[in-house]
Amino acid sequence: MTIELKPLTEITHEAIRLLCKEMGVVNTIRFINQFSTGYGNYTEERRQFFDSMTMGEIVSEIEQMRKREQTTLHGSSA
Repeated sequence: MTIELKPLTEITHEAIRLLCKEMGVVNTIRFINQFSTGYGNYTEERRQFFDSMTMGEIVSEIEQMRKREQTTLHGSSA
């Protein structure tokens, strides 16, 4: 039994075509995006954002964001 080894670019094009046909363009893009590595330097960006904050300040900010989200989702309780 002989297996034909296709070039990787051909396999990729065929896979994307099949996914688009079966799932649609939007869901194909969503599927492919989960494998992308992104860009930038996460560690350095995190330092820039949070170096000047204490752990308590970070936790407090998260709690405030969650309260705002709950208010937005469920309406104000007033």
